[in-house]
Amino acid sequence: MAGHIGIVACSAEGAALCYRTICAEAPALMGEHCHPEITTHTHPLSQYMFHIRTGDWEGVAELMLSSARKVAGAGATFAICPDNTIHEAFDLVAERSPIPWLHIARVVAEEAVNRGFARLGILGTRYLAEGPVYPDALESAGLAALIPTEDDRERINSIIFEELVNGVFAEESRLYLNRVMERLRDRGADAAVLACTEIPLIVRPEDAPLPVLDSTRLLARAALRRSLEMEPPGAS
Repeated sequence: MAGHIGIVACSAEGAALCYRTICAEAPALMGEHCHPEITTHTHPLSQYMFHIRTGDWEGVAELMLSSARKVAGAGATFAICPDNTIHEAFDLVAERSPIPWLHIARVVAEEAVNRGFARLGILGTRYLAEGPVYPDALESAGLAALIPTEDDRERINSIIFEELVNGVFAEESRLYLNRVMERLRDRGADAAVLACTEIPLIVRPEDAPLPVLDSTRLLARAALRRSLEMEPPGAS
Protein backbone atom coordinates (compact mmCIF):
# COMPACT_ATOMS: atom_id res chain seq x y z
CA MET A 1 0.00 0.00 0.00
CA ALA A 2 1.46 3.34 -1.07
CA GLY A 3 1.71 6.49 0.97
CA HIS A 4 -1.16 8.98 0.74
CA ILE A 5 -0.15 12.14 -1.16
CA GLY A 6 -1.43 15.53 -0.01
CA ILE A 7 -1.46 18.24 -2.67
CA VAL A 8 -1.41 21.76 -1.25
CA ALA A 9 -2.61 23.60 -4.33
CA CYS A 10 -2.40 27.30 -5.14
CA SER A 11 -3.30 27.88 -8.81
CA ALA A 12 -5.68 25.48 -10.51
CA GLU A 13 -3.95 24.69 -13.80
CA GLY A 14 -0.59 23.75 -12.29
CA ALA A 15 -2.18 21.69 -9.51
CA ALA A 16 -4.35 19.86 -12.04
CA LEU A 17 -1.30 19.02 -14.18
CA CYS A 18 0.52 17.67 -11.13
CA TYR A 19 -2.48 15.55 -10.13
CA ARG A 20 -2.98 14.22 -13.66
CA THR A 21 0.72 13.35 -13.96
CA ILE A 22 0.65 11.26 -10.80
CA CYS A 23 -2.49 9.44 -11.91
CA ALA A 24 -1.26 8.92 -15.49
CA GLU A 25 2.21 7.64 -14.63
CA ALA A 26 1.40 5.53 -11.57
CA PRO A 27 -0.08 2.53 -13.45
CA ALA A 28 3.29 1.72 -15.04
CA LEU A 29 4.63 1.22 -11.51
CA MET A 30 1.55 0.03 -9.62
CA GLY A 31 -0.64 -1.77 -12.14
CA GLU A 32 -3.60 -0.97 -14.35
CA HIS A 33 -5.83 1.89 -13.14
CA CYS A 34 -3.82 2.14 -9.93
CA HIS A 35 -2.35 5.23 -8.27
CA PRO A 36 -1.68 6.34 -4.67
CA GLU A 37 -4.45 7.86 -2.64
CA ILE A 38 -4.42 11.64 -3.19
CA THR A 39 -6.10 14.46 -1.30
CA THR A 40 -6.00 18.04 -2.59
CA HIS A 41 -6.91 21.29 -0.88
CA THR A 42 -6.56 24.86 -2.07
CA HIS A 43 -7.48 28.30 -0.87
CA PRO A 44 -8.47 30.76 -3.61
CA LEU A 45 -5.50 32.12 -5.53
CA SER A 46 -6.74 35.61 -4.65
CA GLN A 47 -5.96 34.96 -0.99
CA TYR A 48 -2.41 33.93 -1.82
CA MET A 49 -1.92 36.94 -4.10
CA PHE A 50 -3.03 39.33 -1.36
CA HIS A 51 -0.06 38.21 0.74
CA ILE A 52 2.42 37.70 -2.11
CA ARG A 53 1.98 41.23 -3.44
CA THR A 54 2.83 42.71 -0.05
CA GLY A 55 5.71 40.33 0.66
CA ASP A 56 3.80 38.80 3.58
CA TRP A 57 5.30 35.31 3.51
CA GLU A 58 4.02 34.54 7.00
CA GLY A 59 0.52 35.06 5.60
CA VAL A 60 1.33 32.73 2.70
CA ALA A 61 2.66 30.16 5.18
CA GLU A 62 -0.56 30.27 7.18
CA LEU A 63 -2.59 29.43 4.07
CA MET A 64 -0.24 26.57 3.20
CA LEU A 65 -0.40 25.24 6.74
CA SER A 66 -4.18 25.43 6.72
CA SER A 67 -4.22 23.24 3.60
CA ALA A 68 -1.58 20.91 5.06
CA ARG A 69 -3.71 20.33 8.14
CA LYS A 70 -6.73 19.55 5.98
CA VAL A 71 -4.95 17.00 3.78
CA ALA A 72 -3.28 15.48 6.84
CA GLY A 73 -6.68 15.22 8.48
CA ALA A 74 -7.87 13.30 5.43
CA GLY A 75 -5.00 10.84 5.86
CA ALA A 76 -2.17 12.27 3.74
CA THR A 77 1.23 11.07 4.91
CA PHE A 78 3.24 13.80 3.20
CA ALA A 79 2.60 16.98 1.21
CA ILE A 80 3.65 18.60 -2.03
CA CYS A 81 2.90 22.06 -3.37
CA PRO A 82 2.74 22.42 -7.18
CA ASP A 83 3.47 26.14 -7.02
CA ASN A 84 7.03 27.43 -7.17
CA THR A 85 6.46 30.99 -5.99
CA ILE A 86 4.95 30.19 -2.61
CA HIS A 87 7.90 27.97 -1.75
CA GLU A 88 9.45 31.19 -0.47
CA ALA A 89 7.38 30.45 2.65
CA PHE A 90 8.50 26.81 2.76
CA ASP A 91 10.75 27.06 5.81
CA LEU A 92 7.97 28.77 7.76
CA VAL A 93 5.67 25.89 6.84
CA ALA A 94 7.93 22.86 7.22
CA GLU A 95 8.76 23.52 10.86
CA ARG A 96 5.06 23.65 11.85
CA SER A 97 3.51 21.18 9.43
CA PRO A 98 1.79 18.04 10.75
CA ILE A 99 3.32 16.04 7.86
CA PRO A 100 6.62 16.21 5.94
CA TRP A 101 6.94 17.94 2.56
CA LEU A 102 8.87 17.61 -0.68
CA HIS A 103 10.43 20.87 -1.93
CA ILE A 104 9.85 21.52 -5.63
CA ALA A 105 13.11 23.40 -6.28
CA ARG A 106 15.20 20.72 -4.55
CA VAL A 107 13.52 18.10 -6.73
CA VAL A 108 14.45 20.16 -9.81
CA ALA A 109 18.02 20.63 -8.58
CA GLU A 110 18.44 16.86 -8.13
CA GLU A 111 17.24 16.26 -11.68
CA ALA A 112 19.60 18.94 -13.02
CA VAL A 113 22.56 17.30 -11.30
CA ASN A 114 21.55 13.89 -12.63
CA ARG A 115 21.38 15.28 -16.17
CA GLY A 116 24.72 17.09 -15.91
CA PHE A 117 23.47 20.67 -16.10
CA ALA A 118 25.33 23.46 -14.31
CA ARG A 119 23.71 26.84 -15.07
CA LEU A 120 19.94 27.01 -15.13
CA GLY A 121 17.76 29.76 -16.57
CA ILE A 122 14.69 30.33 -14.38
CA LEU A 123 11.30 30.98 -15.99
CA GLY A 124 8.62 31.89 -13.47
CA THR A 125 6.69 34.69 -11.87
CA ARG A 126 8.50 37.93 -11.11
CA TYR A 127 8.28 37.08 -7.40
CA LEU A 128 9.89 33.69 -7.99
CA ALA A 129 12.61 34.93 -10.35
CA GLU A 130 13.63 37.72 -7.98
CA GLY A 131 13.31 35.61 -4.83
CA PRO A 132 15.54 33.08 -3.05
CA VAL A 133 13.76 29.79 -3.83
CA TYR A 134 15.88 28.64 -6.77
CA PRO A 135 19.16 30.40 -5.95
CA ASP A 136 19.18 28.69 -2.54
CA ALA A 137 18.18 25.25 -3.82
CA LEU A 138 20.58 25.34 -6.76
CA GLU A 139 23.52 26.70 -4.76
CA SER A 140 23.11 23.83 -2.29
CA ALA A 141 23.46 21.44 -5.21
CA GLY A 142 26.47 23.24 -6.68
CA LEU A 143 24.44 24.81 -9.50
CA ALA A 144 24.00 28.40 -10.68
CA ALA A 145 20.77 30.27 -11.40
CA LEU A 146 20.30 32.81 -14.19
CA ILE A 147 17.16 34.95 -14.39
CA PRO A 148 15.65 36.81 -17.37
CA THR A 149 16.08 40.56 -17.79
CA GLU A 150 13.72 42.90 -15.99
CA ASP A 151 11.61 43.47 -19.11
CA ASP A 152 11.36 39.74 -19.71
CA ARG A 153 10.47 39.10 -16.07
CA GLU A 154 7.59 41.56 -16.30
CA ARG A 155 6.28 40.08 -19.55
CA ILE A 156 6.50 36.51 -18.23
CA ASN A 157 4.69 37.61 -15.07
CA SER A 158 1.88 39.04 -17.21
CA ILE A 159 1.66 35.88 -19.30
CA ILE A 160 1.35 33.77 -16.17
CA PHE A 161 -1.24 35.82 -14.30
CA GLU A 162 -3.28 37.12 -17.23
CA GLU A 163 -3.21 33.98 -19.37
CA LEU A 164 -1.83 30.72 -18.01
CA VAL A 165 -3.55 30.57 -14.61
CA ASN A 166 -6.80 31.24 -16.49
CA GLY A 167 -6.24 28.39 -18.93
CA VAL A 168 -5.29 30.65 -21.86
CA PHE A 169 -2.35 29.30 -23.90
CA ALA A 170 -1.53 31.71 -26.71
CA GLU A 171 0.93 30.83 -29.47
CA GLU A 172 2.41 34.34 -29.27
CA SER A 173 3.23 33.76 -25.60
CA ARG A 174 4.75 30.34 -26.31
CA LEU A 175 7.06 31.85 -28.92
CA TYR A 176 7.96 34.69 -26.55
CA LEU A 177 9.03 32.18 -23.89
CA ASN A 178 11.19 30.48 -26.53
CA ARG A 179 12.87 33.81 -27.25
CA VAL A 180 13.53 34.32 -23.55
CA MET A 181 15.18 30.88 -23.45
CA GLU A 182 17.32 31.85 -26.43
CA ARG A 183 18.51 34.94 -24.57
CA LEU A 184 19.25 32.87 -21.47
CA ARG A 185 21.16 30.38 -23.60
CA ASP A 186 23.21 33.20 -25.10
CA ARG A 187 24.09 34.31 -21.56
CA GLY A 188 25.37 30.85 -20.64
CA ALA A 189 22.39 28.83 -19.45
CA ASP A 190 22.59 25.14 -20.35
CA ALA A 191 18.98 24.32 -19.37
CA ALA A 192 15.78 26.15 -18.48
CA VAL A 193 13.64 25.50 -15.43
CA LEU A 194 9.91 25.80 -16.11
CA ALA A 195 9.54 27.25 -12.64
CA CYS A 196 5.91 28.20 -12.88
CA THR A 197 3.74 25.11 -12.72
CA GLU A 198 1.58 26.37 -15.62
CA ILE A 199 4.48 27.04 -18.02
CA PRO A 200 4.82 23.33 -18.95
CA LEU A 201 1.33 23.60 -20.42
CA ILE A 202 2.56 26.04 -23.08
CA VAL A 203 6.25 25.27 -23.68
CA ARG A 204 7.00 22.45 -26.12
CA PRO A 205 10.25 20.73 -25.11
CA GLU A 206 10.82 19.46 -28.64
CA ASP A 207 11.20 22.99 -30.04
CA ALA A 208 12.53 24.81 -26.98
CA PRO A 209 15.95 26.44 -27.46
CA LEU A 210 17.21 24.81 -24.24
CA PRO A 211 16.65 21.48 -22.52
CA VAL A 212 13.80 22.05 -20.07
CA LEU A 213 13.27 20.95 -16.49
CA ASP A 214 9.51 20.68 -15.95
CA SER A 215 9.04 21.49 -12.28
CA THR A 216 5.41 20.33 -12.22
CA ARG A 217 5.96 16.87 -13.60
CA LEU A 218 9.24 16.41 -11.75
CA LEU A 219 7.46 17.12 -8.47
CA ALA A 220 4.64 14.73 -9.38
CA ARG A 221 7.13 11.96 -10.17
CA ALA A 222 9.07 12.59 -6.96
CA ALA A 223 5.82 12.38 -5.00
CA LEU A 224 4.96 9.12 -6.71
CA ARG A 225 8.36 7.66 -5.85
CA ARG A 226 8.09 8.85 -2.25
CA SER A 227 4.62 7.36 -1.96
CA LEU A 228 5.82 3.96 -3.16
CA GLU A 229 8.74 4.05 -0.72
CA MET A 230 6.57 4.74 2.30
CA GLU A 231 5.37 2.04 4.66
CA PRO A 232 1.76 2.65 5.65
CA PRO A 233 0.96 3.27 9.33
CA GLY A 234 0.67 0.03 11.26
CA ALA A 235 2.60 -2.01 8.69
CA SER A 236 5.34 -4.28 9.92
